[in-house]
Amino acid sequence: MSEEMDIDSCPPQGTKRKADDALALPAPRRIKALDQDVVNKIAAGEIIVAPVHALKELIENAVDAGSTALEILVKDGGLKLLQITDNGHGIDKEDLPILCERFTTSKLKAFEDLTSIGTYGFRGEALASISHIAHLSVTTRTKESSCAWRAVFADGKLISPKPGQSAEARPIAGRPGTQITVEDLFYNVPSRRRAFRSASEEYAKILELVGKYAVHCSGVSFSCKKHGDSSSGLSVPVSAGIVDRIRQVHGTNVANELVNFKTENDRWGFKCEGWISNANHSAKRTTMLLFINHRAVDSAVIKKSVEQTYATFLPKGGHPFFYLSLDIEPQRVDVNVHPTKREVHFLNEDEIIAIICDEIRTSLGKVDTSRSFMTQSLLSNPKATLATPMRQITPGTPTRQDTPDHSVTKSAPKTVTKKPYENNLVRTDASARKITSMLQTHRPADGEVIEQTEDMEYEYTDKEPTICKLDSVKKLRAEVRDNMHNELTEIISTHTFVGIVDEQKRIAAIQGGVKLFLVDYGMLCNEYFYQVGLTDFANFGAIRFNPPLSIHDLLKIAAEQEKRNAGEEAGEVDWEDVVDSVNEQLIDRRALLAEYFSMEISEDGDILSIPLLMKGYTPSLAKLPQFLLRLGPHVDWASEKECFQSFLRELAAFYVPESLPLAPSSTATQADAGNGNRKAMEEDQEISLRRKKLKSTIEFAIFPACKARLVATKGLLKGVMEVANLKGLYRVFERC
Repeated sequence: MSEEMDIDSCPPQGTKRKADDALALPAPRRIKALDQDVVNKIAAGEIIVAPVHALKELIENAVDAGSTALEILVKDGGLKLLQITDNGHGIDKEDLPILCERFTTSKLKAFEDLTSIGTYGFRGEALASISHIAHLSVTTRTKESSCAWRAVFADGKLISPKPGQSAEARPIAGRPGTQITVEDLFYNVPSRRRAFRSASEEYAKILELVGKYAVHCSGVSFSCKKHGDSSSGLSVPVSAGIVDRIRQVHGTNVANELVNFKTENDRWGFKCEGWISNANHSAKRTTMLLFINHRAVDSAVIKKSVEQTYATFLPKGGHPFFYLSLDIEPQRVDVNVHPTKREVHFLNEDEIIAIICDEIRTSLGKVDTSRSFMTQSLLSNPKATLATPMRQITPGTPTRQDTPDHSVTKSAPKTVTKKPYENNLVRTDASARKITSMLQTHRPADGEVIEQTEDMEYEYTDKEPTICKLDSVKKLRAEVRDNMHNELTEIISTHTFVGIVDEQKRIAAIQGGVKLFLVDYGMLCNEYFYQVGLTDFANFGAIRFNPPLSIHDLLKIAAEQEKRNAGEEAGEVDWEDVVDSVNEQLIDRRALLAEYFSMEISEDGDILSIPLLMKGYTPSLAKLPQFLLRLGPHVDWASEKECFQSFLRELAAFYVPESLPLAPSSTATQADAGNGNRKAMEEDQEISLRRKKLKSTIEFAIFPACKARLVATKGLLKGVMEVANLKGLYRVFERC
C-alpha cells in the first residue's frame, strides 16, 4: 500500500507554472551540429517516403539518360527488392566513387540553371538518399567501355561487396546501360518499415506510377513485374502511340472514349496537349495524369477545376479520365519546392487553368457521339429479357435493325438480377429513322439535306486564329458560365429532336430522357448565336455580297417599315435624320466592325460582308435592313463591354430563324376547293420553299449545334415547357 502511495505522489509529467512562481529556469542547451549520418538519414526520409518514391527517382534518371527500354523488377512491394534496368548511355567508371554522394549531379552547375532546367532530376540526392536506407548496387556500361562495372554503396560511399575485397568497382560482363538494385529498403529505419501494411498495396502504387510514365514517355518501352512471376504486370512496347499506351495501362473502355485537344497562349507562356474522356465515359473516381514540363506532379487545383468542367457533361457521381502534358516557359516555373518533386509552382496559375478548362469544355462540346441508353427489345421468346444494353452508334453508321446483332448477343449478360421498369426505359435512338421521314410532305430525298442557299460557295483562307485577350469579352463569357442551368444544359446536350410544331410561334418538340418538351427555338437560337459570338470573337467567317449593297438604301427600307409600323406616331420622328445618323455611325466605326466582327464597310458606305456564325446556314437577308438600323440606337458604342454585348445580341437576333405563316390546313384547303377557290389549295411557292429550307436547317444544323455546344442559361427556362412524362403516363394508364 505504501508503494502505491509513493507512486501516486510522484509529480505529473507536466506542471503549470504560474506567473508569480519563482521557479528556477533550466540552463539553456548548447547548439551543436548534428552528426553527418543523422543529417543524411533525415534527408533520405524526406525524399524516399515509400518504395514508389525511390522508383520514381530511378525512372526519371533512366529517362534522363536517354533510355528507350526500362525493365522493373519488384519483390515484396519494393521493400525486399527494387531493380530497374535501362539501355541508356550509362555512367563513366571515373564517376562511380562520387555517384552516391549528396548534391553530385551532371545536370546542374549554377543556381541560375534552375530557371531553365529541362531534366527530371537535378539535385543529385536520389541515389545518395537510397544508399543511406537500403543496400544499393549499380552495374553500368557506357557505349565506349569494353565491359560493365559493378559497384556497391552504403551511406553514400563505395564499399566492398564482401569482407576482405576491394571497395573499388570491379569489371563484369554486361550490356550497355545501367542496372540499379535496391535491396532491404528501410532496413535501418524500422519504424517506417513497420508502417507499410501490405506488399500488394505498395506494388499497386508502383504499377500506377509506372503507368503514368509509360503513357507520357513516347518512344520508351516499359515492363514491370513481380519477382518470380513469368508474366509482366504491365508491359508497353516502344512503338505504341499515346492512345495505345493508355489502352495498355488503363483499359480499352477508356481508350475508346478519348478526345484529343491542344491549346496554347503566348501571353501566359504555355502550351498544353492532352487526351480526355468524353461524356460516354464515367468512373467512380477521377484518373488524372498530369505532367508539367514532362514532370509527373499532383495538383488539387487543376483536378478540382477539371472535375467542375465535367460536371455539366457527366451524370451525378461520375468522374473523368484526363491526361494533360503542360509545357510552361522554364523561367515561370519553380521546380524546387518539394523534396520528392511532387509539386511545382508556376506563375498565372488561375489564368492558365481557366484557358485549359475552356478548351476542355469546347472539345467535349464538339464530340458528336450518341450516349448509351436502355432500349426495349421485341423478341418472340417470352423468356428473353426485355431490356438489353444498346450498342453505341456513331452518327452516320448504318443500323441493322432487321438482322440480329450477334455482337450485342455475345456481350449481353446471361442473367439479369434486376429487371428495369418499363416506365424508365428511354425509347430513343438519334440515328434511327424518324416518323417524319415516312411522310410525303417536306421529306428530303434519300436522306439529302436541303441546302440553305444553292448559290453559296465557300472560300477558305490561311488566316491564323486570333487569341482574344480582351477582359471585357472574358467577363461576358464568365457571365454565361455563371448563369448556366445544369439540368437544362444536360437536357439540351442529350436531347433527341422530334419535330417542328409551329413555324409561326417558332416552337419545336424534343425528347430528353423519358420526358417530352416544347422548346421556343427562337429563344434557343438567340442564346446559341450569342454564345457563338463570344467564343468565336474576332474569328468569324464572312458572308460576302457581290455586288456590294448600299447601307443608306438598306436603312431607308428599314425606316419605311418602322414608319408603317409606328402609324400615327411616325410623324414625331425625322426618319431621314435617323437614316443619315446611323449610316454615319457605321461608316465611322468600320475599322472596329471589320476587326472584331468581319463586317466590312467601304468608305463610300457600301456593305461588303457580314459575319458568318454557322457554316451551311444563312440568316434571312430580309431582316438585314432592320438589323443595320438597330445597330444605331440599340448598341452602346461608348463602353467596350456594353458595346460588344449589345452588338452580339443584335447579331444573334438577326440570325434567329424567321417566323413563317402557318401552312394551309387540309380542312381549309378542301373547303376552299369546294367553293372553287383553287388558289387556296396551294401555298405561295416562295413561302413553301422557305418553309422546307427552314425545317431542314433547324433539324439538321441548328439543333445538332445546340446539342454540341450550347450552355443553357437560366433565362431559357421561360422557353422550355414539359408536356409529357413517361412515368406520369404509366400512372395514368394504370388507373384506367
